[in-house]
Amino acid sequence: MQQDKSISKGIDWLTVLLYAVLVSVGILCIFMVEYKPGTSVIGTFLSGKTNYSKQLIFAGVCALMATFILLSDSKLYTAFANLLYAFGILLMFATFAIGKNVNGSKSWIPLGGGFNLQPAELCKIFTALALAKFISQQDLDFTKIKNQAIAAVISLTPAILSILQNETGLALVYLSFFIVMFREGLPSWILIVGFSFGTLVVATLIMEPNLLAIILTAIAALTIYLLRRQVKRDKALLVFILVIWGACVGVQRFAVPYIFNNVFQCYQSQRIYSMVGKDYDCSQNRSAKKESSENKAVKKPDDYNVRQSKIAIGSGGITGRGFLKGTQTRGKYVPEQHTDFIFTSLGEAFGFIGCTIFLGIYLVLLFRIIKIAERQRSTFSRVYAYSVASIMFFHITVNVCMTIGLFPIIGIPLPLISYGGSSLLTFTVLIFILVRLDADRQVVLR
Repeated sequence: MQQDKSISKGIDWLTVLLYAVLVSVGILCIFMVEYKPGTSVIGTFLSGKTNYSKQLIFAGVCALMATFILLSDSKLYTAFANLLYAFGILLMFATFAIGKNVNGSKSWIPLGGGFNLQPAELCKIFTALALAKFISQQDLDFTKIKNQAIAAVISLTPAILSILQNETGLALVYLSFFIVMFREGLPSWILIVGFSFGTLVVATLIMEPNLLAIILTAIAALTIYLLRRQVKRDKALLVFILVIWGACVGVQRFAVPYIFNNVFQCYQSQRIYSMVGKDYDCSQNRSAKKESSENKAVKKPDDYNVRQSKIAIGSGGITGRGFLKGTQTRGKYVPEQHTDFIFTSLGEAFGFIGCTIFLGIYLVLLFRIIKIAERQRSTFSRVYAYSVASIMFFHITVNVCMTIGLFPIIGIPLPLISYGGSSLLTFTVLIFILVRLDADRQVVLR
């Protein structure tokens, strides 16, 4: 009997449908922000000059790419995973030589015709494939520190290059690969340490230094008292507690202030401080002092973007103002509202109910991807699927929290919604490689 080679065999059409719905919603949101009354809707869509018409072109290109991926052989992705990763790293290095500076970030390669390529976006695909390739090696024991360290290097190398390109937001996305590693056996104490460090940093920002030091000392003393019997038997436990206490005090007294004053730019520190309701003094920042010494005007950043975003979302109320009736987003009050702050157009037009339905679509897609991941026979396919879910979850969570003031502004697009060819292409390729691998889930790939 001849094997069926049709494109539809084994395809998870629910995932494809959810993808199509989200892309359509994205084009609609960009249209709501930029459409000018009195102009021809069809004409502006076909003109290729407006952002929503360009996004439609990007969607068409992505549809062709998706079809090509569905027609491809799944074994190609395991065979070329490492080569693609090396190509992605090479592209990121190339931006330092031929890159274009956009909004202070030299992370774009001009392609001509007004289109630019952002290698840091595409490298998320290649990193997911390379990580899956590494972890799926036969007889590899991922509980060994050596293998965990190699996986961390694979994940963090693009992040380091992104930081050097002044793309801190995209660099943070690569941390999502650690979620995948936890699924594959990374010790839980690393996650506990990470959350504890984050909590300590936030506490350092919102509390008076001496008070926080006293609280940390009291916690250490209470711990020693509660474990006094164990401490008497094992002096190493006492040393361990004192080392942890010293490290925590050192972080809050020295490390955090040093990072905010000497590593971060003034506007970055200000955004993080504003997230916790505090005001950062830019006169303490090294970059601001340098600008001041060079007689440059130091413009103090504020939370204008977030305030306007909150106003726009809040004005939508429960049911929203209606399609093309948003006064804040239509009035261009929200900066970057067709890219990083595209969620505001949904919030104002369709309100709390519309946002809930919209986020519900994302939630269904994420659960669907996790279900796909768990039904794979191949470790490669499972690791890749969890990489896709982790990347999307990070983007969605950070972007939405950013627009409502729960996270600092770091320039992360909303998957399949925000304007941008590189972002849309990246998520399209991520999702459809997953769909292709799932269609061949009975095949064990390495």
